[in-house]
Parts: sequence; structure tokens; C-alpha cells
Amino acid sequence: MKTLILFYSTYGHVYKLAEAIAEGAREVEGNDVVIKRVPETLPQEVLDKTGATGAQKAFAHVPVATPNELTEYDAIILGTPTRYGNMCGQIQAFLDSTGGLWAKGALVGKVGGAFVSTATQHGGQETTIRAMHTALLHHGIILVGLPYAWQGQMGHHEVTGGTPYGASTVAGGQGERQPSENELEGARFQGRHTAQIAKKLAS
Repeated sequence: MKTLILFYSTYGHVYKLAEAIAEGAREVEGNDVVIKRVPETLPQEVLDKTGATGAQKAFAHVPVATPNELTEYDAIILGTPTRYGNMCGQIQAFLDSTGGLWAKGALVGKVGGAFVSTATQHGGQETTIRAMHTALLHHGIILVGLPYAWQGQMGHHEVTGGTPYGASTVAGGQGERQPSENELEGARFQGRHTAQIAKKLAS
């Protein structure tokens, strides 16, 4: 069985969630977990001006995915920073390039989900994940979220991400806040939970 964690990250927050999701997915025996990123669409000068260039060096070693390779995986979990309550342009552009797979029904029956980072606590985490869910549903992918069986999203003693739709983190307006241990644990739970369901279906 193979699981793909596919992400775009501007300042590294989504990448940290991707690593945590991979940790959880690797706990499922026989699961080959791969982390990849989508192609960059912004000009280098824009990345330099926003300060993203330096931050992205931390995951520059992560290989870039191509749309056609999605057929190789049993589970596909997408990660994105939020842009006005929706997925970032890089993820959208990648999904837009999967029309050939959609026409052939190549991803029907696979398992998938999504995770996200926002600058603020109410910055559109759930709307962004549900927007990605829509794209996955059009491909016939079976959605798996982050159920309330994970107790970390039941508390109110700290500011934290984590929704029933998928793992999430709050990055802060300047990207100064890093994913908390609670948020990372939610990501691990989602990775493990998704892989367990994919394994059952694969068998």
C-alpha cells in the first residue's frame, strides 16, 4: 500500500503538518509513505519579496509531484495554506492539471483528505478543507477527515487548530507561530486513520 502526502507550503507550517501526517501514516504496517510538493507557480522575485525563499529551503529537498503519478497511490492527502478561505493557487493549479485523470476515472475509489494552515484562528480552515474535498469528490475519492475520536479538538484551554474535516494549524499574521504539539498530534491521527482505512479497502 502507498500513501502520498502532497502539499504546498509558503513558510513551512504546512510542511510540518505534512511530516506529522506522514509519521502517523507510517504507523500502519505495510504502508509506503511518500511526501511530495506541488510545483511552484510564483516568480522568484515575488518569493524573495515575501520572505518565502529562505523558509522554503527547509523543504527544497522534497521532490515535486506530477499529476499522472497520483494513480500509483492508495491514499492521497493534500495540504495547503489558506488564501481568502480557499486553497492556494499552487494547489489549485495542480488540481486543474488532473483533468485527464478525471476523464478516465483514474482516482475513483482511492482514499483522500486534506489539511491546512491559516494566519488567524478563524481564517477559513474549514472552508479551505471543504473546497479541497469538493475537488477530491469530483475525482471519486473517498474522504477521510479528523474524527472527534481524536480528543485534541474537544478542549478549549488553548488556541489550536484541528477540525473534523482535517488537521490544521494557526500560523500567526507574520508566520511567527509554529504548529503546537496538539496540532501535530491531530495531524498524526489523521495520517494514521486515513492509512488504516485505505489498507482495509486495499485488502
